[in-house]
Amino acid sequence: MLRLITDHKYEVPVHGDQWAFLQGAETGTVNPASVWIHRFYDESAATFSNDPESFSFEEAARDLFDLVKLVLEKTGAPMVFLVAHSMGGLICRSLLQRVIPEDLAGEDGEIDPAAGTRYVARVFTYATPHGGINFAVGYGLLERIRDATGIHGADIFGPDRMYDYLTPTTLRHARTRDDFSGTEMPADGFPVDELFCLVGSNPEDYDVAFGLSSKAVGARSDGLVQIDNAAVRGAPLAIVHRSHSGRYGIVNSEEGYQNLQRFLFGDLKIQAELVGFTVGRDAPSDVEFQLDVGLAIRGLPILLHEQSAAHFCPVQIEHWKEGDPIDSPMPLLTAFLSSKAPRPRVGGKEVPTLRHALKLRLMSIQEKRGRFFFDDHMEQTEDWQDTLLVDIEPPASGRSLPRAWAAWNSTIPTAIRDWNPQETDLLTDTDATPNCWRGRIDVPDFFKELLGRNAGLRLTVTPRKPFSF
Repeated sequence: MLRLITDHKYEVPVHGDQWAFLQGAETGTVNPASVWIHRFYDESAATFSNDPESFSFEEAARDLFDLVKLVLEKTGAPMVFLVAHSMGGLICRSLLQRVIPEDLAGEDGEIDPAAGTRYVARVFTYATPHGGINFAVGYGLLERIRDATGIHGADIFGPDRMYDYLTPTTLRHARTRDDFSGTEMPADGFPVDELFCLVGSNPEDYDVAFGLSSKAVGARSDGLVQIDNAAVRGAPLAIVHRSHSGRYGIVNSEEGYQNLQRFLFGDLKIQAELVGFTVGRDAPSDVEFQLDVGLAIRGLPILLHEQSAAHFCPVQIEHWKEGDPIDSPMPLLTAFLSSKAPRPRVGGKEVPTLRHALKLRLMSIQEKRGRFFFDDHMEQTEDWQDTLLVDIEPPASGRSLPRAWAAWNSTIPTAIRDWNPQETDLLTDTDATPNCWRGRIDVPDFFKELLGRNAGLRLTVTPRKPFSF
């Protein structure tokens, strides 16, 4: 967060009691490009008070609303960004899904589920247990004990308490507990497109409780939150090989910062999808296909997104069957780019395009009677791998939509850094929808026997209006 001070000219205007500072400031005099911290545990922490109060999740969300309103009043900003780690993301959701709608309810009690959009522009969560916290051991017994006893307040990560603080009281007759899922947000509420979920996939570096936590939640986790519980359905997300917290954790990571700044300030939204894949049409039904996916951005020393079998989170490719075609298009990832990001200079001029690479690696493995069969398996040997190199030229004066060029690395005779897109690499816009560009590129002909006669990738680029404070 502090890097926003240098990269985006933000400031931390107070070192001390930020509430006292804000309450004493004149309306509209505080810099809107400022960072404020909601320390929701302070009221119940013995280290900050001689007479600590019992922690209340709902009160923490209401206190956050008070801070948001105070910041907006004193800065004159139209809305705020919310950036949260772990449980803080659930407090943000409680604010948006329950607290603000209830606070702004009409005299007749009518609730506007989207009322949070009047105050909050975008939300970014690091390692938040959006679907609660489950364990890979105990067959559900540990969760039942936790939720029944509420030991140390841990039931806030169970579905019953989550339903309470995420659902307005007056809507519970229509949105019942049986219909509730923590990983889903109401379709008529805060838009999931404006919520980004950063998911960790490295449990090994999370050494809380001498490593017992990571063992309890299992390998498909960041050491505390399981991968499947760390994102809201339909929201953009990125998976990075980082743990829940700590020295090498997700909060301190370069991956986290680069995803954060691009989501908050990026002016291009990129979506990649598989189309026309018929993998497995000639393979036995017990063969499974897994796709490793990585996203590299020119100039960054890290992958912005990484799903792999080695990290227990590959993309599962549905086995094609006659009469039951694979869903197409199949979403791969959503990313955000900024036309203001630094670019290399060639001949003294900045290159006009933003370059990124989509790394794909397909592997198959056979499963028999619930166990993987390794007799004919070649370890770490893929059936197909390639990298799609994409250049995007942002919209410009007289051109409202971007342009894009793409080529597979297997067809590029030079080093990637020397690739100079040609007219034949220019992708045609196939979507007549205003404010949206969409194009596709087939996989190289040599691989169509394996991947499908019409196999390819579809790219959708949507310009975004950056918020200016």
